[in-house]
Amino acid sequence: MQVNSELQQLNGNYLFTEIVRRTQAYQAQHPEAKVLRLGVGDVTRPLPLTIIDAMHRAVEEMAHAKTFRGYGPEAGYGWLKQCIIEHDYRPRGVELTPEEVFISDGAGSDLGNLSELFDRANSVAILDPAYPAYVDTSRMAGRKIQYLPCVAENGFVPELPKEQADIIYLCYPNNPTGAVLTREQLRLWVEYARSHHSIIIFDAAYESFIEEKDIPHTIYEIEGAKEVAIEVCSYSKSAGFTAVRCGWTVVPKQTGLQAMWMRRQCTKFNGTSYIAQRAAEATYTPAGKAGLQANLTHYKNTAKLLLKGLSTMGYEVYGGKNAPYIWCRVPKGYDSWSFFDHLLERCQVVCTPGVGFGPAGEGFVRFSAFSNREDVEEALKRMEHIK
Repeated sequence: MQVNSELQQLNGNYLFTEIVRRTQAYQAQHPEAKVLRLGVGDVTRPLPLTIIDAMHRAVEEMAHAKTFRGYGPEAGYGWLKQCIIEHDYRPRGVELTPEEVFISDGAGSDLGNLSELFDRANSVAILDPAYPAYVDTSRMAGRKIQYLPCVAENGFVPELPKEQADIIYLCYPNNPTGAVLTREQLRLWVEYARSHHSIIIFDAAYESFIEEKDIPHTIYEIEGAKEVAIEVCSYSKSAGFTAVRCGWTVVPKQTGLQAMWMRRQCTKFNGTSYIAQRAAEATYTPAGKAGLQANLTHYKNTAKLLLKGLSTMGYEVYGGKNAPYIWCRVPKGYDSWSFFDHLLERCQVVCTPGVGFGPAGEGFVRFSAFSNREDVEEALKRMEHIK
């Protein structure tokens, strides 16, 4: 027996696991301290009551023989797929069939599992910095990775790959930099994929934070994208489902990958919880939409508050508009992790070290707007004090 040597070579701790470890160690030494967590992108506001009610009804169904449900469809229930098609895509001029929509237990799973569709010999292009799972799952598969630097000088929008890229991971609005792509910028990526016979895995987890008109909410707003793009979406941030676990992935027929993905799901995935899918369905009701919009407005306002507060203190900051993250350059004399430790020890404020998202993230930290306004205001006061 031999273990996966590629997996063995990954860093001992996943980025967010290491953040939790350091934070818990500090809290254990200072039990009286109120630690303000602006690092991990976890939601803090409760689910709207209409969604809770939908979950209660689904749970009650499981208590009666006539309404009990066992295994559901591996690709998800048709009624939820229809909601996604009618509310998330059709208003933007995108037509999909139910067979092209796959309900998942969250974007994180599919972003890693999609790697199984492709041969190990395929090369991968990944933005740097980027959500760590793109890199880790590609390395687990033993693929060659081409990093595409996203730095302040290029507005955190990288150049097209200089070498052949068979698989391209794109995330916009971007985690962690908060950058976005205009329609024209995204069109260039679709054209590259079409001319190089590449596939784009498009992470659209933060599309609900888009405010500007020229920013596409889905890659399928770009002509030809259905031929070359798989889109992964999530209810985690838009609906506060980080603990509920539900999302969806679109695999258009034109990619030639739909049947393969269905085959993979039937073998290795028994479907998303019925209760979670009923909760997701409730997000499309008038009351559900109103509740979610109230939560999104709160997070957008905390992002603006963070952006303004850090900027006023003299920090070089990016993002915070069209995205829930603020990308902040650390002061001279610090690197990403030393500034993380500095804020934790001096201010009891937790951020995310930028280098954890890739080499180009060194010298930055990420602040998350997924917090209460009071905590954000308190964090800014503490940081201003040591500034």
